[in-house]
Amino acid sequence: MSAIDQSSIALTYADDEPAPDQRFRWLRVVRWVAVAIWATVVVWRTITDGFAFNRELLLLYICTGLAAASIGQGRRVLYVVRDWLPFALVLIAYDLSRGAATLIGRPTLWHWQADMDRTMFFGTMPTVWLQEHLKMPRPPWWEVVISSVYMSFFILPYVIAGILWLRNRDEWKAFVRLFVGLNFAALIIYALLPAAPPWAAARCTAADVAGGPSGPRCMFRSARGVPDGGLLGSLQSTHDGAHDWVERIVGRGWGKLNLHSATALLDQGQASVNLVAAIPSLHAGMSAALAAFLWSRVHRAWRPLLVAYPLTMAFTLVYTAEHYVTDILLGWGFAAAVIALIGWYDRRRQNRTSLEDDGLVAEPDDAILAMPQHRP
Repeated sequence: MSAIDQSSIALTYADDEPAPDQRFRWLRVVRWVAVAIWATVVVWRTITDGFAFNRELLLLYICTGLAAASIGQGRRVLYVVRDWLPFALVLIAYDLSRGAATLIGRPTLWHWQADMDRTMFFGTMPTVWLQEHLKMPRPPWWEVVISSVYMSFFILPYVIAGILWLRNRDEWKAFVRLFVGLNFAALIIYALLPAAPPWAAARCTAADVAGGPSGPRCMFRSARGVPDGGLLGSLQSTHDGAHDWVERIVGRGWGKLNLHSATALLDQGQASVNLVAAIPSLHAGMSAALAAFLWSRVHRAWRPLLVAYPLTMAFTLVYTAEHYVTDILLGWGFAAAVIALIGWYDRRRQNRTSLEDDGLVAEPDDAILAMPQHRP
């Protein structure tokens, strides 16, 4: 191209609209300004209101941040709402799951999980044993760790999805299939098979839950003074000063860090969700599914952490009376089944696509035309 042609193009952009390079630089400036404003708002709200442990607020943070980071990248900024709608639907489904279980009217399981745990551990209830030997009057430092691990269930999947959305769309789609499939399949089971967790069993006696109620009054009282420790069993020994009954203590670690707003938010969230959605443990299943998903996608140095994460989550759930060991084993098996089903479906779809590309699978119209014609 001659110098005259180049100068004429430059004059054309100068008269009508910015040159492509100038437009790109302008959009890049807008993008960085938007990201800076987003970061400022998030930091300011974190300082004034505390960390975003609420999943709806976290989802809002992530979506607005991704929209800001997508400015100047074509229509990508318009895809944020569409692409993240499945995550919002999962949150809505959680809110509706308890109503669905009540509508279906299935009796709640109260005894079966406790009996299974006692059978596996030769008459010992793991939650009772752990709180007997480990619970202190005040939360030790390691309860900060287990409170953080428990809370990661509400944060980590969305953070991973946000990173993948920016870096690799194919990997993001694979993660969305896993996350949405695992959650919705679990919610169906929760509606059909409601089950009470250990902390509720410690507050109720056999007479309280006769007939399998989903929300008996005993669930909303303290386990203090319940005869024989309720369905879970009583603590035979405790550390000096520690309560001698089974407690729901998953949020105590945040109190040690003076994050009382986080503890209050956790308590509020626990009170508003389905309280009889224990089988399978989605905390256990999701932590195992995340570890399996990331196993081949991260450096090998991270793999010990991927092994430790679901195991630490399992310990947390049992010690804090959130789940039975039975719930956790079923959660792991449930996650493995969902992963296997998704893998089977993906392989089948890929094989069909390969056959179509090779011309070995006829289109519907072609198949009709290829059928033998019977003439009288």
